[in-house]
Amino acid sequence: MTRDRAETIALMALAHLAADENLLGRFMAETGTDATELKGMAGQPEMLGGILDFLLGDEALVIDFAAAAGLRPEEPMRARIALPGFAAGDRGAL
Repeated sequence: MTRDRAETIALMALAHLAADENLLGRFMAETGTDATELKGMAGQPEMLGGILDFLLGDEALVIDFAAAAGLRPEEPMRARIALPGFAAGDRGAL
């Protein structure tokens, strides 16, 4: 997967989070990110990777996001692998 495609998928994931107040609140609570930081870093590859990490931590979230975005369920993981900060041992590489 290209980095551009990975960033696009991660931005789609951010939009998915932002559309659900409870899910966005959970993301911010679990990551320690506040709304200002999220807005300021939304386009940064490291933040995009963190957004995907959050979704990938819960299979149900991945499946819901993929379905809503019209993606195959494995695409968010492939996107994560293509972004900075992914370690080969993280959640099993595809």
